[in-house]
Amino acid sequence: MTHAYNPLYLEDAMNNLGSMLDCAVNAAHCDLRVFYEMFLSSGIASMMEMGNPRYVSGLSGVELLQLVHKKASDRTVPELTYLPLERTPEFWVGWALAYYQWHSGFSYLFIQRNGLDINIVQSLYPTLHEADLTKFVTTADAIIQQHLTPRKSMLKIIRKQAGLTQNQLAEISGVKLRMIQAYEQGDQDIRKAEAQTVLALSYALACAPEAIC
Repeated sequence: MTHAYNPLYLEDAMNNLGSMLDCAVNAAHCDLRVFYEMFLSSGIASMMEMGNPRYVSGLSGVELLQLVHKKASDRTVPELTYLPLERTPEFWVGWALAYYQWHSGFSYLFIQRNGLDINIVQSLYPTLHEADLTKFVTTADAIIQQHLTPRKSMLKIIRKQAGLTQNQLAEISGVKLRMIQAYEQGDQDIRKAEAQTVLALSYALACAPEAIC
């Protein structure tokens, strides 16, 4: 497997991403997800993905935190006292994510948007933080694969069983054609649709609302 960058920088990258997230949450009192989204939008994530020496080993976690704030929010962070005495859950999250990004070659943004949200990673801490990182890789791969696997649309299946076109279902139910198309293609989650919409579709298809959800 071709990894994201030279493994000589990997340990530094893991420690720096870990200490940056630890410092952000436990010293600067940032919300983990909000700060991580800033990290993704700041351009620093891309630099770390490429193994840019300045970002993976040249700056400390505190300096990375301050740079993320400067680039993503145009504001500076006051001087922080950061004395990591133990590996916190937030440190483990960054530490494990840096390893997975290097191992998989996926961008941090791809990982975040395809099932392995930063809060999902944090939820894995109790069961995986003492395990070998290969177990985290296996778990992360499975989560992303599950997210990317196309799900069959029950709305589409039931509509076809009823012998209706999308246009006909739209006419009978009163639900807009573009919404039906979005539900069937997975662009919109029908489980989050308004109850009135689900009821109208289920009535038109002569099925229980639960069946199309």
